[in-house]
Amino acid sequence: MQLGMVGLGRMGANIVRRLIRAGHSCVVHDANAAPGKALAAEGARNAESLAGLVEALAAPRAVWVMLPAGAVTEAMIAELADLLSPGDIIIDGGNSFWKDDIRRAGVLAERGLSYLDVGTSGGVWGLERGYCLMIGGDRAAVTRLDPIFSALAPGRGDIPATRHRDDRAGTAEQGYLHCGPSGAGHYVKMIHNGIEYGMMQAFAEGFDILNNAGSARLPAEQRFDLDLAEIAEVWRRGSVVTSWLLDLTAEALAEDGALSGFSGHVDDSGEGRWTVEAAIEQATPAEVLTSALYTRFRSRQDHTFAEKVLSAMRKGFGGHQEPKKPA
Repeated sequence: MQLGMVGLGRMGANIVRRLIRAGHSCVVHDANAAPGKALAAEGARNAESLAGLVEALAAPRAVWVMLPAGAVTEAMIAELADLLSPGDIIIDGGNSFWKDDIRRAGVLAERGLSYLDVGTSGGVWGLERGYCLMIGGDRAAVTRLDPIFSALAPGRGDIPATRHRDDRAGTAEQGYLHCGPSGAGHYVKMIHNGIEYGMMQAFAEGFDILNNAGSARLPAEQRFDLDLAEIAEVWRRGSVVTSWLLDLTAEALAEDGALSGFSGHVDDSGEGRWTVEAAIEQATPAEVLTSALYTRFRSRQDHTFAEKVLSAMRKGFGGHQEPKKPA
């Protein structure tokens, strides 16, 4: 199957590589010429302009936009809409706000274009592990692109089947899901990231307590000189808190137990805020997720070992780098 990809950053480029490996054809474009040329050497077709990308695709076309949420994505979708034809599909695989998806889908539908919002989780590891996909939009468009989603998803792998699912059919066990109409995909991904904030914060606070177990503020007989890397490793083996986030934490601590390469400045990318806003709109309590978000705000003023753990996890799964300090 053929797909256009606009935006060849950490995830966009690897999505293309995974599709090429699965036998799909990709036409790519990025404002920076270098990644497109690199992918051309790996089997993609590089388009120097957006118009060139659309021209290189056979109708009906499907174009995946993988750019930062907000004005950049908004402008790109508007530009694409002017170049595409009725029956074509635009996919936003970034972390856009779900209410924007509902608006865009309505506007594009008036022009005969389908719009899919695809929450994409997998970070820099998605090329090898596959991407968990949460999809919103018209079912017919989702079905048409099923070969693309199936190739990107991780598949069942060696994860044991969930009990009591015998009467359930669908693609969730393959790692991708049509969640509902426009906006539903990014809504589910938003909550996913809100939960991620809370899970990361729990690990960060726990390791901060362990790190301070030898503090001089404690009575001498109650101090422990704990090896955090070894604790993280033993927890990976049969513990109920075993997870990919713990794996990444263990790796970071094994490399440098003090996490000295991290300042503890932790950014938030929007989904945590939107999750809290959704909770407020519903009057649904979300104490843990709200607290995790506020901790990220505080980290930009006062850093602790806990924030260094957060930074290490973010770098591990998403390649997120701490912002450089102003000169």
